[in-house]
Amino acid sequence: MAEKKKKSFRKFSYRGLELKTLIDLSVENLVKILPARARRKLSRGLQKNPITLIRKLRKAKKKINPNEKPERIKTHLRNMIIVPEMIGSQIDVYNGKIFSNFEVKPEMIGHYLGEFSITYKPVKHGRPGVGASGSSRFVPLK
Repeated sequence: MAEKKKKSFRKFSYRGLELKTLIDLSVENLVKILPARARRKLSRGLQKNPITLIRKLRKAKKKINPNEKPERIKTHLRNMIIVPEMIGSQIDVYNGKIFSNFEVKPEMIGHYLGEFSITYKPVKHGRPGVGASGSSRFVPLK
């Protein structure tokens, strides 16, 4: 019988760079590998609010023991670009009504926080209700 091969997990890489090298990158080098919109936003400098968010995320990560998840950080910054330093953090992003929570994963690098906090309730198409169309007049109300 042939020996069973161990399943090898795919290593994460973002544009050819592995996770460890991504985390160690400086902002100037990170900007070079991000897409154009993120590159433009980061090259123009970060304002006070995004810097404060990153500072809070660092603080939450320092407090924890290994193999634990950091505490959730609430934010309204839907237009903040996810950088490698945020990986593993728990973030609550405001969607206009509630804070929706998610954990930042490596695949999210370069995306906006708002992409992971949906602002509308997806439509669930069911039976037509009263007044939906002319044919719905003949649908019994019960």
